[in-house]
Amino acid sequence: MIRLGLIGAGRWGRNFIRTITNLEGVRLTRLASCNPESKSLVGSDCVVSSDWRELVDASDLDGIIIATPPALHGAMASAAVAAGLATLVEKPLVLALAEATTLRDLVRARRGLLMVDHTHIYHPAFGELKKQATKLGRVRTIDAEAGNHGPYRDDVPVLWDWGPHDVAMCLDLLRELPREVRATRVAHERVGNAEAETVRLDLIFANGVEARIRISNMIAKTRRFAVHCDDGVLVYDDLAQNKLVLHQEVRGALLQPAGIPITVSPELPLRRVVEAFITAITEATDRSASLDLAVEVVAVLEQCDKALVAS
Repeated sequence: MIRLGLIGAGRWGRNFIRTITNLEGVRLTRLASCNPESKSLVGSDCVVSSDWRELVDASDLDGIIIATPPALHGAMASAAVAAGLATLVEKPLVLALAEATTLRDLVRARRGLLMVDHTHIYHPAFGELKKQATKLGRVRTIDAEAGNHGPYRDDVPVLWDWGPHDVAMCLDLLRELPREVRATRVAHERVGNAEAETVRLDLIFANGVEARIRISNMIAKTRRFAVHCDDGVLVYDDLAQNKLVLHQEVRGALLQPAGIPITVSPELPLRRVVEAFITAITEATDRSASLDLAVEVVAVLEQCDKALVAS
C-alpha cells in the first residue's frame, strides 16, 4: 500500500482526493489544510493537520502531493525532497527560473523524485496526437486557445495560471525550446482585487515552427490545441465529444471539414498523473523528464513575463 500525503485541499486538491480514493493500492494517509472543513473530504483514517511541515516530518508517508498556490511550491517541494520524500507538484513548478533550477539541483543531489502535474501532457488525446503527428509530415504551426470566465486570482496572473499547460504541450511535442518569445496583453480589467486579462503568446522555434497561444480568464470556457502538419491538422479539444479530430489536407485544402474523429481512451488525465507518480515510487523509474520539462516551462513563461512588462 502506497501512503500519500496531500498539501492543499482547494479545487485541485479536492480533485486529487477523489482520484486517490478511486485507486487501488494507494491511500491518502495525511492531509495538510488550513480549512477545518477539509476533514469532511477524507476518511476517518486520514490525519488532517493545519501545518504542512507535519507531513514532511512524518515517518508514515511514501510520497507527497503539493496542490497549493504556486508561490508556496518551492519551499514545500524543497523540504519534501530534502526529507527523502517522492514529490508531485501541481503546475507550475515555481514562478522563477532561478528557483526552478535550484530545486532541480537539489533533486539531482539527493537522487530524489520530483514530478510536475502538467495534466494535459497525460491526456490520452494528447498522447495520441503526438503519435498521429509523426505520420503527417513536419509540424508547421500550432494554434492553441485556453480559458474561462475566471478564476480571478490575486495570487497568480493568467500567464502562470493558464499558460503552463499549452507551453508544456508545445515543448513536449516539439522537443525543443523556442529561439524567440513574444507576449502581448490583448485585454485587461480589474475584478475586485484580482486581474482579468487575455494574453497572446508567440513562440518561434529554430525549425521554423510558430506556436500561437491565446490564454484568458475573460472568455467562454475553452481548451483547444491544433497542430498543423504538412498533410493534415490534428485538433485536441478537451471540451468536445470527440477529443481528437484529424482534418486531412490536399494542397492546402481541407478534406471533410468536420474532420475524422480518432478514438482515444476515456481515462481521466489526473488519474494517469497519479498512477505515473505511484509507478515511479514503486518501481524507481526515471521520471527526470517530468522535472526537466517543468523547468523549461518556467523558463519560457519567465521570458513571456518579461516581454509583457516590456510591452
